[in-house]
Amino acid sequence: MVWGGMGKAVAGGWTGPVKQTAVAAEAALLDRVLIQLRRDIHRHPEAPGQEQRTAALVARELRAAGLDVTTGVGGHGVVGVLRGSRPGRTVAYRADMDAVPPKDIVGGGPAPAHVCGHDIHTTVSIGVARVLARLRRQLSGTVVFLFQPAEETLSGARALIDSGVLEREYVEEIHALHCGPFAVGQFAVTPGYGMPGQDKAEITLSGPDALDAARRLAVDIGALATVALPQTSADLEQIIADAQTPDGPLARFVAVRAAAQDAKVSVSYRCWPQERYVEVRENIRRAAMPYAGAGVRFPAEPFPAMVCSERDARPLARHLRRSVGQDMVTELCAAFPPFSGEDFALYLDRIPGTYTFLGVHTPGTPITTSYPHYPDFSPDERAIGVGVRAMAGWIAERTHRSAGPTRRARPAQTG
Repeated sequence: MVWGGMGKAVAGGWTGPVKQTAVAAEAALLDRVLIQLRRDIHRHPEAPGQEQRTAALVARELRAAGLDVTTGVGGHGVVGVLRGSRPGRTVAYRADMDAVPPKDIVGGGPAPAHVCGHDIHTTVSIGVARVLARLRRQLSGTVVFLFQPAEETLSGARALIDSGVLEREYVEEIHALHCGPFAVGQFAVTPGYGMPGQDKAEITLSGPDALDAARRLAVDIGALATVALPQTSADLEQIIADAQTPDGPLARFVAVRAAAQDAKVSVSYRCWPQERYVEVRENIRRAAMPYAGAGVRFPAEPFPAMVCSERDARPLARHLRRSVGQDMVTELCAAFPPFSGEDFALYLDRIPGTYTFLGVHTPGTPITTSYPHYPDFSPDERAIGVGVRAMAGWIAERTHRSAGPTRRARPAQTG
């Protein structure tokens, strides 16, 4: 791979962002170490909210790299602050640390497991911190590394936000990556898209045939879906292709799960765009109307979709194409995956940022080895080094003053 840089040289020295050649050189020294670190994290998966060991490992690595470290943030969250030697902007980089609970593994599992790639995310973030710490004298601004607990339960981001870390560190924007079922080393950017949110409904039926009615109603509500849960590897491949198809079948969708138990129907659905929540809620109420005595309740406001603005994602796409090559960057044309959400949405609701997918699929292996939450998820570890090089360069570019205007975090809402 060829790594290019931006900036200019003047009599007093280099005035641009950290050179990509310097990033690549430092990252190359860490490749083997980071793979071993990832394997250590992988062997000790911890459920959401129980990330004590992982947090301790992260804190140890960050302190060794010379960062200012705070632990116990929003639960087991770890915050590492790296201050460059030159004035600049304050940018956050987030990695999630928790493993997937057994119930959320496709087909179920006996124990929590790192089948969503959070061990990769944590390792890449440590790598980025170590590379930029080694280049501190060339680094502008400040990087705030957020190692987040409890992403799988959609509670960790809120806990970190409520801790006040974004305001305390004057964070102007935030970035993250996630493992994805793309060729190892390829990036999939999400300009104008991201991941869907989630809404839930509970429907109670009455009468002597309530149980049968609940089963029929679950089928009726399930029919609202425009995209079905994948049953085969071919289905997964098609979803990946559809997500890269402009105006394709996933440009607008509804994904529904409806289950009848006793005289109740529990509904969980995702849709895109998120403005369709109003429409889908009305369709659920309409589906229940023919059932006498049906009571429809939406217990909470929908969890927001994660939307990556084009304004912020386009510069990332350009950076990646310069860094890893045109052929290694693709753009998603739909929210992906249609059945999953991300609490990174809560950060992007408050400050600008980007979220991109890092390909971890080894050529010639089943697609399930790179599709999160499948039990045979086995990401290609070569992606770690690629992620470190790309994200370290990107963050260094964003902390540089020329990256854009200051847009600091809005105060957290209370009540």
